[in-house]
Amino acid sequence: MNTPDPTTARDAIVIGGSAAGLSAALLLGRARRRVLVIDAGLPRNRFAEHMHGVLGNEGAAPADFVRKGREEAAGYGVEFLDGVVESVVDVEGGLTVTLADSRVETARAVVVATGIADELPAVPGLAERWGKTVLHCPYCHGWEVRGARLGVLATSPMALHQARLVRQWSDSVVLFSAGAGPIDPVDARRLRARNVALVESPVVEVLGDGAQVTGVRTADGQVTELDALFTAGVPRPRDGFLAALELPRTDFPMGLGSFLTVDQAGKTGHARVWAAGNVVNPMATVPMAVGAGALTGGAVNGALMEEDFDLAMADADARP
Repeated sequence: MNTPDPTTARDAIVIGGSAAGLSAALLLGRARRRVLVIDAGLPRNRFAEHMHGVLGNEGAAPADFVRKGREEAAGYGVEFLDGVVESVVDVEGGLTVTLADSRVETARAVVVATGIADELPAVPGLAERWGKTVLHCPYCHGWEVRGARLGVLATSPMALHQARLVRQWSDSVVLFSAGAGPIDPVDARRLRARNVALVESPVVEVLGDGAQVTGVRTADGQVTELDALFTAGVPRPRDGFLAALELPRTDFPMGLGSFLTVDQAGKTGHARVWAAGNVVNPMATVPMAVGAGALTGGAVNGALMEEDFDLAMADADARP
């Protein structure tokens, strides 16, 4: 194995340049670390026009948030590279990151903040309205559709929780429950107690005018008029480039899938690899990802600091 060249290797490479990645990069840059952010330009929230519930950035456009974050991190010497990472492999004293264009970068540590892809229900009319009037998070978008006619399209048993949440923002909520499987009678009574209607027939089409949802059609031919539709895609973490490292994984409940196993600071099963944001937590919102990235950035700097002292001690002991 080749040892990274100390004159060209970064202290850290952050893979993913949205909320978690930029937050980690900012902390590392302020710690005077040599940092490179590699970004594929695919943040999870790119389909939404505005972010909400993000303190200090309420209503900001996701693209503006990223642009501002890049500018802030660059002010501390963080470098940026637009590209797609193909693989991360071990080398002595660090890691080698290979991009799709065959470019190779090396670093002492890697932070993975590549987020997830939402695998949406295969219902005509749904995908083109995702992030506009087909929504996922009521904390992110509920205020904007408060009091409106809202639907919840079930994709798993978690939809019952989503429907109960959505009810806080409107008195008119319909749960299209086919994707949740059979509903326990007690759960059904609980929903109906707060006037959440249940429709068992599967949704076969989302109706609308441009980006605006106007209703859904179910398999029985009925049309339910709506102003917005909440649903949940299957989260697919963008972490395939780590396959060679064979990192431990954890299965999330309710069929959410398999994600990298990390400790509270984002440390994976590899001594030089950390991960933060949606790539390890599909439930994280933007402010949660920012916080996780900051914690991870500090943890990475701490680990590098200890290694700096270990290397200095070894060098001192080797002197005559």
